Amino acid sequence: MELNVIKHSVVSPHRPVVDEADRRLLAAIQHGLPLSSRPYAEIGARLGLSEQQVIARLQWLKEAGVIRRFGVVVRHHELGYASNAMVVWDVPDEQASELGRCLAGFDFITLCYRRPRRLPQWRFNLYCMIHGKSREEVMAHLEWMVNHCDLQTLPHAVLFSRRRFKQRGAVYALGER
Repeated sequence: MELNVIKHSVVSPHRPVVDEADRRLLAAIQHGLPLSSRPYAEIGARLGLSEQQVIARLQWLKEAGVIRRFGVVVRHHELGYASNAMVVWDVPDEQASELGRCLAGFDFITLCYRRPRRLPQWRFNLYCMIHGKSREEVMAHLEWMVNHCDLQTLPHAVLFSRRRFKQRGAVYALGER
């Protein structure tokens, strides 16, 4: 099987040329992917592209910086998860990757990432988001993580959300700059 490789020219190192097929693809994904076992095939069928062409174009758009991130927006409240907390950790830098992998391995963790410290005001460098149906469930998950990943001696803070912000994916300006 031959894959039609799509070549894109670049006007400058910072401004890739996005063609009409790319614009149509961006418009098709900006409100979410179809809930199906093969969303790229479904999008491709609507746009007159193969599943492989959709994947190749999305990969190029990501590599070119047109798409900065590609991920899932989960609306936790609609799924019954009314409580969530960001747990921030003060982890020795040399242990951050290992501990991050341990934390990210739990199914109740939806985000786990490292950020630079902002001393002296903010000493935390490892973050994870825990979702639960109640505060008690979130705290039980935290206790499980602390014991399982041996985090008893590491300083941390639990920051429960007070309000819900609008959750949505990226919106792309589809006109020429």
